[in-house]
Amino acid sequence: MKPVITLIVAFLLMFSVVGWTLASETKTNDKSTSINEEQLQKRLTGDYSKEEKTPDLAYGAFQRGEYLTAFQLALPRAEKGDAAAQTLIAELYEKGLGIAKDTKQSTIWYEIAAKSGNREAQFSYALKLLQGKDLPRNKVAGEAMMKQSAEAGHPIAMFNYANQIVANRPTSAGYRLALPYYEKAAENRLGDAYYALAVIYREGRTTGIQDPVESRKWLEKAARAGVDTAQVEWGIALINGTDGPKDEKLAFAILSNAAATGNVIAQNRLAHMYLQGIGTELSKLDAAKWHILARRAGRFDLTLDQFMASLDDETRKKAVALANRWPGT
Repeated sequence: MKPVITLIVAFLLMFSVVGWTLASETKTNDKSTSINEEQLQKRLTGDYSKEEKTPDLAYGAFQRGEYLTAFQLALPRAEKGDAAAQTLIAELYEKGLGIAKDTKQSTIWYEIAAKSGNREAQFSYALKLLQGKDLPRNKVAGEAMMKQSAEAGHPIAMFNYANQIVANRPTSAGYRLALPYYEKAAENRLGDAYYALAVIYREGRTTGIQDPVESRKWLEKAARAGVDTAQVEWGIALINGTDGPKDEKLAFAILSNAAATGNVIAQNRLAHMYLQGIGTELSKLDAAKWHILARRAGRFDLTLDQFMASLDDETRKKAVALANRWPGT
């Protein structure tokens, strides 16, 4: 995993996270309704604040995988200004669920829903503006829309907007402005926000003063949340007892998890732990297996290369066979 303080890289990875969990079975139908410019202007400028809310039957159908039914139930509400229904229509168009996929129509509906105040739509529309997807790229408008979504409480928008702040202003002042958004995202249990705070405190980015103890606290949270970069750093800190207790067995468990997800550095560290019996029983076979996997991914290590050269042919062949059978291969 790349460091999460980088701005736009996070967007493509996050783009699929848009509020609803999609059912696995897609029911398709080619009939759909599009919006013309006149309708668009009417819906963007209309006052729907007094519309009576109705039970969300469309969302219930969506959850059951009845996507065409969801579309048919949501459309009348969306046309009356219901922001949640508008966002649902946008999502159905975006994914091609129950209706023909039409990302340009989804963009129109995301814009309508965003201006109706739906934070999920604001987030999705912000991404489209920032990426220039289905409409001209507009960084200023995209950042403004991301801020709206963040201030409406969207956790990933909070994180992304914080990234935008520090990308535009990579100074202590910029990090101080971004800090509340990172903290709010962390309150919503966003693992990348935990890791961002760990980096901020470790490097003293807001005050110029490092706080290694606070950094390790956030690093542990990020690692336990499954951020593989944090797992590697926390595992190494546990081995060395850096800025906190030393726990080699826990380090082994944490690095094993990161290695199993394909983190090359974790695989390399795990090879050394098996070779030296740190946090686990010494195993030349396992050390060789993890070194082979890490080396195939481009992680070179002279010490482990020399160890491999010292192995007998039978052990080396077994290690290669284990590496070849590893699920990530």
